[in-house]
Amino acid sequence: MWIAMLVMCAMGALEEVPITPPVPVEAAPPSMPVDAPVLERPATVVLRLTIDEAGEVSRAEVQASAGRVFDRAAMEAAVRWRFQPARRGEAPLEVRVDVPVHFVPEAAGGVGAHHHGEAMAATAVPARGSESTGARSTSNGSAAGAEAPSEAPGSAMESRSSRDASARGAAAGSESSSDAPGSAAESGSLRKASAQGSAAGAALPGEAPGSATASRPARGASALGLAAGGASSGEATSPASSTQAGSAQGASTPDDAESSDSLREQGVTRETKSSERVLSTTVRDVAAAPPPVAVGDFHIEVGQLADVPRNSASDLMLLAPGVMLANHGGEGHAETVFIRGFDAGEGKDVEMRLNGVPLNEVSHAHGHGYADTYFIIPELVDALRVTEGPYDASQGDFGVAGTVEYQLGLKRRGLTTSVSYGSFASRRLALVWGPPESSEATFVGLLLRQGDGFGPNRSFANASAMAQVELLLGDDTRLRLLGTSYGARFASAGVVRETDVVDSRLPCAPDADSQFFCFYDENQGGASQRHIVSAELQSRLKRGGRLVQQGYVVLRQTRIRDNFTGFMQDTPPVGQSQRGDTAEGFYRGNTLGLRGRYIPGLTLLGEARPLELGYVARYDDVRTRSRRLRDSGGAPYATLYDNQVRTTNLGGYASLRVSPRPWLTLRAGLRLDTFLFGVEDLNRPAVDRDGPRLTDESVDAYGFFASPRASAEVKLSPRLTWMTSAGLGARSSDAAALSDAELAPYARVASGETGLGWRLEGEGHPYTLEARGAVFATRVSQDFVFDERLGRNQPIGASQRLGAFATGRFVWSEWMDVQASIAWARATLPTPGASAWKLWDGAVMPYIPALLGRLDASVRGDVTLAGERVGWNVALGHSAVGPRPLPLDRYSAPVFLFDVATRARWSWVEFGVSVENALDTRWRETELNYVSNFRGADAPASLLATRHFTAGPPRTFRGTLTLYLDFEEDSP
Repeated sequence: MWIAMLVMCAMGALEEVPITPPVPVEAAPPSMPVDAPVLERPATVVLRLTIDEAGEVSRAEVQASAGRVFDRAAMEAAVRWRFQPARRGEAPLEVRVDVPVHFVPEAAGGVGAHHHGEAMAATAVPARGSESTGARSTSNGSAAGAEAPSEAPGSAMESRSSRDASARGAAAGSESSSDAPGSAAESGSLRKASAQGSAAGAALPGEAPGSATASRPARGASALGLAAGGASSGEATSPASSTQAGSAQGASTPDDAESSDSLREQGVTRETKSSERVLSTTVRDVAAAPPPVAVGDFHIEVGQLADVPRNSASDLMLLAPGVMLANHGGEGHAETVFIRGFDAGEGKDVEMRLNGVPLNEVSHAHGHGYADTYFIIPELVDALRVTEGPYDASQGDFGVAGTVEYQLGLKRRGLTTSVSYGSFASRRLALVWGPPESSEATFVGLLLRQGDGFGPNRSFANASAMAQVELLLGDDTRLRLLGTSYGARFASAGVVRETDVVDSRLPCAPDADSQFFCFYDENQGGASQRHIVSAELQSRLKRGGRLVQQGYVVLRQTRIRDNFTGFMQDTPPVGQSQRGDTAEGFYRGNTLGLRGRYIPGLTLLGEARPLELGYVARYDDVRTRSRRLRDSGGAPYATLYDNQVRTTNLGGYASLRVSPRPWLTLRAGLRLDTFLFGVEDLNRPAVDRDGPRLTDESVDAYGFFASPRASAEVKLSPRLTWMTSAGLGARSSDAAALSDAELAPYARVASGETGLGWRLEGEGHPYTLEARGAVFATRVSQDFVFDERLGRNQPIGASQRLGAFATGRFVWSEWMDVQASIAWARATLPTPGASAWKLWDGAVMPYIPALLGRLDASVRGDVTLAGERVGWNVALGHSAVGPRPLPLDRYSAPVFLFDVATRARWSWVEFGVSVENALDTRWRETELNYVSNFRGADAPASLLATRHFTAGPPRTFRGTLTLYLDFEEDSP
């Protein structure tokens, strides 16, 4: 008898040892396979995972198949998941869990990171009715565990404080926040969900209650949860079920299997059926980034590389290979873009978009195609698509060297406040907010910047606001509304003569640094305003087809004043001195536009949705004017031109993608564009050779061009791809240079590229490695080069380019992100009469660097200090610019710049320090070679060309305090 009692007591003691289920630590969601068939109904893969004592997935088996493509995607994700191991008391033990992975059509909902305005997401949801996974609940009615921390792509680890979310009378979801790109690391305590009368589920970061989202093919966002004991629980747990005792439900051990079977035979379960939940992941069939049309077609997720110091969203373009930026006008002036061997000016040869809204400004006084991206708030940029070369049928006007599209999104929910102060009294305040109940496509941002500048006459002040909301209009339709508003004013130091700097002739202190950063004309500078409203309607059609319609309005005004030659261009009245060469460019414009695209839900030769049809309609009504200003006082004394310009651009395109063989993909497209120009010249002479006349005149012109594009992609191996692309593009005419009834001329570009792409991911690797390299050749029928007399680019005839690039990116989970690139290009003016194939021959074009290199790197982690987990981050940016050719066979010096930053975060507080130009290099941001006279109105002008430059910023320090706040209210 006593033996039986002893055995029963021992068994009772054993039953008291608690068993806790595994808790996900790193669990990136599966991605919808690129080669997946069009889904008309959900497909589910059930995996049986063995999670060992170290928390690693040591074995994964398919228990229920949904087809080879989906099975592979689910398995590749599962083998990378990491957990806190299950434990019996304090001892870790191996368990097995069954995990359903649901692949569902987009109609089921879900929104996430977007490409060209379409959503893409992977959503984690718990499921009912399975015996696997889950854990017993505690007797006080609250979930025994909590979700594991997860970071959205581009965020560092975040120190989270525990929060309780309770619900009375109904289930409520308590949602945590995933970080925005560039936020500091998150680690620490986990959230809990309690139930009173009903249950509250704790959602994963970045999702709506009960679900988690992560963009495809994004990294890192956890989409796994274990119910009620380390689970992402989006379902209610009744109080009754919470009182049940037992071991972790569904997380079975070999020792537990027999007893579990015995209990089931007796009709006894570990928990009541209402609380049965499983670890479950749902992957939605939504639009991912389209496959590249060329090796130089990049979909760049900013991600962790947002940690690298950057002054504005313009600097994000440096993530694309072969891109260099320069700015001679000050903070608020558009950047001069060098890309793919082109001096694209402030946008004349590179098409710029923001969520589909075109940013290039027609017939701008500072240059046709002027595109200012300084108004974009960097914290709201989720990704960029950079297509180098005219290879995509959707690329339109100004896409000579390529297209850059900024794609907005805010992964972190809640409020993030950032305050910065740095060298030269620079101040920066940024506020970004993502409503907790909404997707990352809904956000509000405010940015204020002000400073004295790094030298005299360089002060600046600007403010920008951006807001977007996504409204779900049923299961298959959503509406995105975007609004931006921006105002800026800035002063500019302009160019200085090298000889005056060396001889200390400038009106500053005589020391070398003061002379290097000095200026001539205090009238230089500018002001800018821009306002955008956009509405985009996205609809999912039958069999996976899509229809996107967008309308937008852009209002802007710009005034820029600069002086490149001093006192040379004026023809003063007899007996008077030169009045100065300061040029004022004024521009005011309104743009109305529509764009749309239709993708039928077809399957052709194994390709899902192979056809895309699109259209554009854009109307611009602008006033563009250039005047000369007096050196003393800045009053205008002469008008160079004054035009009222109205242009209409109507275009359409079609592209087709087929795969006649499993290893071969062919793409072909055609774009047609028409332009109608109406110009009212308001600055005609009052008298011509026929006598007196009115001072205004109207001209009209029409232009049309067709641009075919094609590419072939060969899969040499599962990881290695060879792609060859060719295309024609065009740049429209500057309306101010047209003649009446003219068939408007345009610049035609022909380009070809071939190269390799290699990518390693999945297959159990915790890292992703991608590398690309290509060679290209381009020929342009009419190019431009900078003219110092007018302060803008002017036509010089045909040009050609030969070049190559290589780039690679290495991402190790949420710990490390490194990208490096190098590019070489030779731009020449062809010898008259020479063959078009002689791309090497001819005079070298000035100002375009032949060699460019760039490195961006970020490392994140966390440490424990005084019992608290603190996240840290270190980032590095390095730019290398080779010698730039100047007129008259001169070359500039090479430039090497290093930027570093470090941050530390505890709980919701983060402090960071950044240093730009860490080596304090004296470098020249812009370098020119021409004749000028800055010695005074009565001084004789030199006839010898000399070097001029604008100084680049010296070493600059900045400290930043960031507060990560969350407006979710805890229930009492």
